[in-house]
Amino acid sequence: MELRALGHSGLMVSRLALGTMSWGRDTEADDAAEQLKAFTDAGGTLVDTADVYADGRAEEILGDLIGPVVPRSAVQIATKAVAVPALRRRDASRGHLLSALDASLARLRTDHVDLWQLHAWDPHTPLEETLSAVDIAVSTGRARYVGMSNYTGWQTAKAATWQLAHGRPRLISTQVEYSLLERGVEREVVPAALDLGVGLLPWSPLGRGVLTGKYRHGTPNDSRGASPHFERFVGRFLEHRSARVVEAVATAADGLGVSPLAVSLAWIRDRPAVTAPVVGARTVGQLMGSLQTESLTLPAEIRRALDDVSAPEFGYPERDGG
Repeated sequence: MELRALGHSGLMVSRLALGTMSWGRDTEADDAAEQLKAFTDAGGTLVDTADVYADGRAEEILGDLIGPVVPRSAVQIATKAVAVPALRRRDASRGHLLSALDASLARLRTDHVDLWQLHAWDPHTPLEETLSAVDIAVSTGRARYVGMSNYTGWQTAKAATWQLAHGRPRLISTQVEYSLLERGVEREVVPAALDLGVGLLPWSPLGRGVLTGKYRHGTPNDSRGASPHFERFVGRFLEHRSARVVEAVATAADGLGVSPLAVSLAWIRDRPAVTAPVVGARTVGQLMGSLQTESLTLPAEIRRALDDVSAPEFGYPERDGG
């Protein structure tokens, strides 16, 4: 698998990342082991998790697999902190973040993570306090690199600029929802990322599963859309505009002799500022479909057609200012 620099840094990662949000909930440890082995066998290196995935169980499973299934040197572990689900709030205070990082390291059974990400913006904690935790994590060796997740354009610019202006560890990445069905980040986040050398790690690059085409003729009983946990999550994209995009993807896939999944993933993988889409799968079979897109590059005319059919509406000032 091709490697790319993550943002303006020397960290080289696979251009597809393995997501673990389903691990410990929909994906058991044995299936997770098969996914991790298939991913690394295909040349994948970046594995993304978070302290809140399955209440920490995803990190525990990953920690159990490092060593017995793949060596620590074969993977780059990315995790996140900020959310406090039990209290239904975000906490980006220095105390919470450093305690959360130590707890993640214990579950992951490692002395450091390769990428530590601020999972969400906390409006109640001064930004300089939040970023001081980032500095401590790097200076103490607990995190090699640091990034953000789910930040808006101005939040991305403010945090990244603060670090640069004060000569502190650069925020090299931001993880945001981005796909043919969700291109809102192109208004401000993508321009900010390009300007500041921040690499994008798109989550849900397959439009919450809708871009695979599985919902074209209804909701399969074994799909996330039929699950009480994910019905609303998927339902957002089961509407008329999304249907037009999905049909365009299916048409392109038929013409190229590949799957709609492959077309959708290749499109997002090669967008400006994108380093590596984060692909989550319940089974190794689903993951293999994503891994098989490595050799696919979309022809320019197909890319333009997909750009047009999925284009987000831009108003003032983005329309006129960038």
